[in-house]
Amino acid sequence: MRFQVLDILPHLTNPVTGRRVRTDERFAQALTSARYAEEFGFDAVALGERHAGHFLSSGVTVLLGAIAATTSRVRIQTGVSVLSVHDPLRVAEDYATVDQLSRGRLELVIGKGNELRQLPMFGIENGDQWAALAEKYELLRRLWREEDVTWEGRFRGPLTEVTSLPRPFAGAPRVWHGSATTLTSAELAAKWGDPLFSANAIQPRDNYTVLIEHYRKLYAEHGHDPRFAFVGAGAGFLYLADTTQEAREAFGPTYEKIVEFFNQPGNHTPGNAMEFPTIDDAIARGPVLVGSPRQIAEKILWWHEAFGHDLQSFSLPTMIPHEQQLAMLERFAAEVVPVVRAAAPTALWTDQDPYGGRPAVHGRTTADAAGRIEGASL
Repeated sequence: MRFQVLDILPHLTNPVTGRRVRTDERFAQALTSARYAEEFGFDAVALGERHAGHFLSSGVTVLLGAIAATTSRVRIQTGVSVLSVHDPLRVAEDYATVDQLSRGRLELVIGKGNELRQLPMFGIENGDQWAALAEKYELLRRLWREEDVTWEGRFRGPLTEVTSLPRPFAGAPRVWHGSATTLTSAELAAKWGDPLFSANAIQPRDNYTVLIEHYRKLYAEHGHDPRFAFVGAGAGFLYLADTTQEAREAFGPTYEKIVEFFNQPGNHTPGNAMEFPTIDDAIARGPVLVGSPRQIAEKILWWHEAFGHDLQSFSLPTMIPHEQQLAMLERFAAEVVPVVRAAAPTALWTDQDPYGGRPAVHGRTTADAAGRIEGASL
């Protein structure tokens, strides 16, 4: 198992303590957490992207560039990049810049976004986000693989012999497809032979199992080598303590008030309400990682029984003091990660993975790792 530390940069007042950090402090915390994640041995760090609601992640490429410049080993991902609302040419340019700054450590995670309020902000009609995502991804793929691209589509003006600059560091970066609740992103990932990232954030485990099984079935039907059908899975909130009871008592009131706030009309996309209103239910059956190190390791492996996933993402509880967050991060690395790695090995980012050698830090580059995956057949 590989591990990713994700921050979607929520900017919330703690509903129990009333504490809220300044915006500049929140950005500094995100950068510091990324540096410590690398120091503690995590495999990847990721920032989300939101353009509506109580989030500070609208300018995510700026922050990812800062992380790229202040780290040297950890892979840099998004969680997700909302490609459905953006110009693929700017996405190609911006993220190739991050890829160059990091010397090939970028892996993009794309999606249509689960916040409907951001669609009209970018001129996308509700219902068009899926078609926009598919069309824009096809163009992004060409821009990263070809020069002098000529193209015409529905969701942006035509291009005539355009070469996006800068070019990526070593061929096109790997692209994952994030999916919160629907099968469409899984189908797009399977079509192109790309990995899938399941949100695993608000619904029961069985719902995400259906999504992942659907993806793997279509991936094979499209003729791609199933060895490379990598899957990532997210998580709800993390809160680690000596005992599960201690974690429950410390984090339970905050969790339940956050769920109450999130589930109010207007605070979430219809159909995406959080299904586990109490901390006890969330610990027992939901997607949170709240408990002792042993409890959290067992929870991840419980998900792995259903998902067979390769990459586990989690987010720090950003509503508590940052020093406590970093202490949890260090303890997670020391007491949870080794247990899960031993029980759930993966080929992701090893020599068996075509993208495993892409970052310069590993001593070699691959001109176009995707070619090995897309050219493979059963």
